[in-house]
Amino acid sequence: MTTLLSLPRVTGRAWKVWYRNLVVFFRTWKVNFFPPFIEAFLYLSAIGLGIGSYIGSIDGIPYVNFIAPAILAISVMNSAFFECTYGSYVRMYYQKSFDAMIATPLSIEDVIAGELLWGATRSVMYVAIMLPVLAAFGVISLPASLLAIPLAFIGGLMFAGIGMCFTGITPGLETLNYPAYLFITPMTLFSGTFFPLAILPAVFQYLAVILLPLTHLVAVMRMCTLSAFSITILVHLAWMVAITLVLCTVSINLMKRRLIV
Repeated sequence: MTTLLSLPRVTGRAWKVWYRNLVVFFRTWKVNFFPPFIEAFLYLSAIGLGIGSYIGSIDGIPYVNFIAPAILAISVMNSAFFECTYGSYVRMYYQKSFDAMIATPLSIEDVIAGELLWGATRSVMYVAIMLPVLAAFGVISLPASLLAIPLAFIGGLMFAGIGMCFTGITPGLETLNYPAYLFITPMTLFSGTFFPLAILPAVFQYLAVILLPLTHLVAVMRMCTLSAFSITILVHLAWMVAITLVLCTVSINLMKRRLIV
């Protein structure tokens, strides 16, 4: 009997699903490329420069520079998570795209793996669009910040896996509001994004590291964009890779159960 941790049989056909989503994406590229550009500009202007003018600096880092990597990490999380929750659910239930693809030589595992890859790709696109904006503001260090692009794929795949897990168990589209508001929103606020975790009580710091994946992504993004690398980057990366493999495996098996039933 297949368990949630059973290795799924994914083939190279998964990239066909990825390519299908890419083609659809570029049909409305003007709408899709504008939001991350304006999002970076608004965050930096309102929070970084606005609130930052009152805060000054954190540990010697200007506040606008402190939140710049957090903006990238949040974008990675949101683009992948919402693509593999609301986006995947609509394709599965309303558009019946999954049914159509499974009727071809594509397997269920290939379809879901393709969705996960596409969610990660959305994250890469968003970061690639936002980086020039951050560079224009002079709040990131180049060329080290370019490492944020491959990092976005790892982080995107992690949050795509989280999103697909929720899609695999949600009874309806409206139910996806629960993880969005009760998990994603708190994670956005308490993962070392807009203030350092060090100011929180020790128990909350431990909980953030253990329970909030965004904490690790923010930490690595901050090291890359500020060129402040330390050995802890290996710990964060190892944690992210390990949890990504588990989440993607579980999400594919959950979706397989759902679609077969």
